Amino acid sequence: MFEFSSRLKTISYVLILIGALSVGFSFLAGGGHHEDEHGEHATMHDEHADHSDHAEHTDHASHDSHGEEAHHETAIHPALVHDDMPETSDFSYHKAASRAIPENNHFYTSPEHHDAEHIHHQLENKPWSNLLVNSFWALALGLGALFFMAVQYAAQVGWSAVILRILEAMSSFIWVPGLVILIIILTGWFHIGGNHVYHWMAEGIMNPESPNYDALIAGKEGYLNGAFFTLRALIYLGGWIGAAYMLRKMSLRFEQAGVDYAKNWAKMRNLGAGFLVFFAVTSSTSAWDWIMSIDTHWFSTLFGWYVFATMFVSALTALMMIVLYLKGKGYLAEVNQSHIHDIAKFMFAFSIFWTYLWFSQFMLIWYSNIPEEVTYYMARFGEYKGLFFTMLVLNFLFPILVLMSRDAKRNKGFIFTAGVVILFGHWMDIFIMIMPGSVGNNWTLGLVQIGTMLGFVGLFINVVFRALSKAPLMAKNHPMYVESTHFHQ
Repeated sequence: MFEFSSRLKTISYVLILIGALSVGFSFLAGGGHHEDEHGEHATMHDEHADHSDHAEHTDHASHDSHGEEAHHETAIHPALVHDDMPETSDFSYHKAASRAIPENNHFYTSPEHHDAEHIHHQLENKPWSNLLVNSFWALALGLGALFFMAVQYAAQVGWSAVILRILEAMSSFIWVPGLVILIIILTGWFHIGGNHVYHWMAEGIMNPESPNYDALIAGKEGYLNGAFFTLRALIYLGGWIGAAYMLRKMSLRFEQAGVDYAKNWAKMRNLGAGFLVFFAVTSSTSAWDWIMSIDTHWFSTLFGWYVFATMFVSALTALMMIVLYLKGKGYLAEVNQSHIHDIAKFMFAFSIFWTYLWFSQFMLIWYSNIPEEVTYYMARFGEYKGLFFTMLVLNFLFPILVLMSRDAKRNKGFIFTAGVVILFGHWMDIFIMIMPGSVGNNWTLGLVQIGTMLGFVGLFINVVFRALSKAPLMAKNHPMYVESTHFHQ
């Protein structure tokens, strides 16, 4: 049996405290110095208007009465702007005019009036966006582990039987970040605490009689409405948490006498297969809901897969780091170099898969150069350019260079260090997915954001290692246990 040491408990509590202080500080600081920043951004907007012959209708050209991020949906890519184009107030020359003219898009209603309030609400969004980034990243660790565990049962995999208890413990963490995400959704729906992360939740935005009306967003009202949005979140979380609970409960039956272990395993296979169907749908729809809907006008048919890749790589990396920690403490004697090599191969392979999806999404949008699509990347190439390409290096070039060789995949110290970098890289990936659409160029990446991340790391350690201490690390009556202990390659 694994013993959750007092030292590791203390570390987890310290990290949780750091996270709590960081979150508290972010909310306390969220309302400060707004007037100064309003003036600064208004001045910047005026200066930009004076000398911009090739105006890009991005952040300061689009604001609603509640100040949410405009999402840059009507921005014109610089490559499309020519000297003989008409004045920027006339959008009839472009095929996206229906999305750009004031009658159809409330963002173009008196931008000068909206600038100050827009900046104000972007600043109010900062603590909520910070919470969403970190809670979704933490959710990815547990949910990716649950998916991987379901695959092992559905495919009747033999080699992984000795690590299933770790996957169960990781899956037990889903409810923690899930609860935080649910709080973010409810506070946004009911306009509590200055939460305007989800632009489509703004009052009057789907009401044709309101000056805040947006025809594009109103067209999505059947899907994007507070009640259905919350119901979907409850279905997602209920299904994920329920599947994790049932698989754990069935797994613990392997420790009981008088149980038909083969029959129990068959039930787990069926549950795993059923869950994979549920996950195939909800992993994408949750990504659309919780992340893509922040940029309400923009969409990508690859987005669900892209977020899944980030989720899965993060979970595999966390799994590897837990395995290496337990091996270093003298546990998991049944786990050999071949098991570690295989997990490292998954880390490497799905880092490449993530890169393939990243490039596919980026390349198709860049090549087609459609204004309502390229604005997503224009926002990230602007204020976030440094982070954007740093994230790409950490999530693509680093795994390629570090994990390609066979020897590297078997070097424990090497892999653990690589794991820290990869986890941070995918945290940055989620940061870049969420922040441009919710806080615009008012983002910061400092002690508060890192502290919040450490707080979720502390929660993850506390929940996962407590779960590990409540059952044997090896389910020795598992039908695949003997095969797994003899796994070699």
